Amino acid sequence: MNDQTKGMLFGIFGVLFIAPDSLFIRLISADVYTIIFWRSFISGTLILFGLLVYHRSNIIAVFRGIGRNALWYGFFLAISGPMFALSVNLTAVSNTVFIVATMPVFSAISSWFLIGERISRRMVWTICFALFGIGIIAFGSAHDEATSLLGDLFAVGCAASFGVGLTFARRSKSSSMIPVTPFALIISSFFFLPFATPFVFNGIDAPLVMGHNILIAISTCFIALSPRYITSAEVALLILGESILAPILVWYVIGEFPGEWALIGGTVVLATLCVSNLLALRNNSVS
Repeated sequence: MNDQTKGMLFGIFGVLFIAPDSLFIRLISADVYTIIFWRSFISGTLILFGLLVYHRSNIIAVFRGIGRNALWYGFFLAISGPMFALSVNLTAVSNTVFIVATMPVFSAISSWFLIGERISRRMVWTICFALFGIGIIAFGSAHDEATSLLGDLFAVGCAASFGVGLTFARRSKSSSMIPVTPFALIISSFFFLPFATPFVFNGIDAPLVMGHNILIAISTCFIALSPRYITSAEVALLILGESILAPILVWYVIGEFPGEWALIGGTVVLATLCVSNLLALRNNSVS
């Protein structure tokens, strides 16, 4: 199995496990800060436990091997997750995931600044059309009481921060990003602890929280591994799968209709990124 296939498989499995994320946020009745706390703390603890079991006596050496790029990756991971939860809390799930789908744009721009990967003409057009799609979604949010511009801005922040984080992971592709993820997640959880009520559960919240965080922990590991084998922009393009699956899940389970403007803007974003990806694959096959 070559590196391209490995990276694609890690990314695909990461997307499949993260797709129900927004649905869980909707189903859990706790306030958003409590959700953020458990979302980060439990998944971080599970990853830490897995590292301890897997590496055993070598765990100290593994932690000492965390480099500067991994620390930056951890920083952007720590802020992207809470912004995603805040966005889902404030606006429609469809708005959030369609805007987060623009992550490849931020990966491409940050890759240009950080590792000198030139932005192609194709990517320039991709950025323009993706921003146009976001503008349509934002226009709908300004005229729909069920959505909000602030929630859309948090989604942009999530896309930007994780897109940059993926570039730092790509910059240090010889090293795994997994060892830094539990610290990033746990530190993030304690930042929101003063605003949360972590020991107040209603009904089935406890099993939902546990199931939610198991999926996040697994997804985080797969997505952290993916940039070791493929570019950060390619990883971000794979994450488009969540933008397709998440609104369908939420619509099917709890009947949350995405809204006309979100569907139009989301179609522009997804179509743009899909065409861009297909052109990139064609160019690579020709070369």
